[in-house]
Amino acid sequence: MPKSRTSSFTRRGFVAAGGALGLVAVLAACGGNDSAKGDGGKDNGAAASGPWTFKDDLGKEVSTKAKPKNIVAFTGTAAALYDYGIPVKGVFGPTTTADGKPDVQAGSLDVTKVEILGNVYDQFNVEKYASLQPDLLLTNTWDGTYWYVPEASKDKILKLAPAAAISVGGDTSLPKALERTADLAKSLGADLGAKNVVDSKARFEAAGAKVREATKANPGVKVLAGSGAETLFYASTPDTAADLKYFKELGVEFVTPEKLDEAGFFEALSWENAGKYKADVILLDNRTGTLQPEQLKAKPTWNELPAVKAGQVVPRVSEPIYSYDKCAQILEDLAKVIQGAKKVG
Repeated sequence: MPKSRTSSFTRRGFVAAGGALGLVAVLAACGGNDSAKGDGGKDNGAAASGPWTFKDDLGKEVSTKAKPKNIVAFTGTAAALYDYGIPVKGVFGPTTTADGKPDVQAGSLDVTKVEILGNVYDQFNVEKYASLQPDLLLTNTWDGTYWYVPEASKDKILKLAPAAAISVGGDTSLPKALERTADLAKSLGADLGAKNVVDSKARFEAAGAKVREATKANPGVKVLAGSGAETLFYASTPDTAADLKYFKELGVEFVTPEKLDEAGFFEALSWENAGKYKADVILLDNRTGTLQPEQLKAKPTWNELPAVKAGQVVPRVSEPIYSYDKCAQILEDLAKVIQGAKKVG
């Protein structure tokens, strides 16, 4: 989700990076990984030796003198790379819950084997990042910025190592985000011809066909993507997130909010007006920091929504892990939801 939305219910304050003198020393030791001018967009990253180059979705040619080994990534990006067999040294973004268990955005990533630089939005320990001697920083982008890289410390962070971002919003649909993440993994040494990767991609494609079949077999089911916060209910448009955009392409009929925020992602509704849009199914944001069904029972207007009364509220993986393995499951679950939904809105 765009920062303006996430910060409204997960911001716990920025943990400032201290130790300026020590940071300068580490910066000097980590120099030499500056972005090169590029090679016309060709990806030489799969080479066994020599320079590594990748053109990211911000249009930047990102280069290092050799294939990166000390990779630091946004948690969801790290989880996707893990599914392709690419390890990272550090992560930033939701990684563990309050009880120390893996966050939903960590996927299959072993959170005990990575350095956590920040666990919430706007939190990034720059000094600890520098100590990892990073070769490369990887994340997603929704709106042309580096997702979960704090604006306040962005300049310090981006001086330490080249950074690359994969688009997951705007005009990007889910298959494209998956393709680009696979391209990135391949450049870092992943074998896209490995049986588990090939099988996962085939499963994803089959799951997409199942969703399309379900929408044809049960037409007219209205779906609303929503997210609950303490004072607001966010109704999302399906047109600016890679997952919802693809669901719509597969035939899912969304309720589209009328008055979107400035960035064009959602409409923020007071709980008094949470019933503005009627839907048969609600896809509810499953991220840590958002209100889940048990907590939402305390909101009277939530309980009156037709989809809630019908028991047709299902989790939405609002920030998918962009590997075919994880996204195949999302589509399979969605197909079952559409297939079994009753029209109540």
